[in-house]
This record gives sequence, C-alpha cells and structure tokens, in this order.
Amino acid sequence: MKIQIELFGASRDFNDHDFLEFDIENNSTIKDIRNKIVEYLDKKFKGNENFKKIVNSSAFCSENNNIVSDNYKITSNEKIAIIPPIGGG
Repeated sequence: MKIQIELFGASRDFNDHDFLEFDIENNSTIKDIRNKIVEYLDKKFKGNENFKKIVNSSAFCSENNNIVSDNYKITSNEKIAIIPPIGGG
C-alpha cells in the first residue's frame, strides 16, 4: 500500500516536494513510518543526524487532523503529516 507523508516546517528540507511517498505493509504503524523516513534520510542525506532528530521528535497527524501516537495503525492509502517541533521545543 502507498502512503503519502505531508512535510511541514523543518521537514520540508527532506524533499524538493512538500511530501514523501512510501510503499508500506498493511497495518503499518507510525513507528514504522518514522523508521522508513529515517532510512530514506540515511540514503539521501548520508545519515544527517539533525534530520533524524527532527523525525524522532516530531508529531504525526492523521487525515482527520488528529495527532496520532506511534502505535496508530495505517489501514488504507491515507495521507499522514509530519509536524516538527517549532523553535526547538
């Protein structure tokens, strides 16, 4: 299944577009998505530690504009947004 991650704030530096797309397994979780993004950053930005910190400290938001936890299961081809902390907090 395909998932689209909308990029906001500092995460927009992860791609030339304002989103990332990944193929994921059914019932993947936000934690799985975090890992996918970190793998992508390792390949594209040679393990940029600042980018990894952004991913690990960010909140994720569902299509319904709800903040979701790391164990939130993605059950369809939905858009998820990554919301990095603002001002380092």
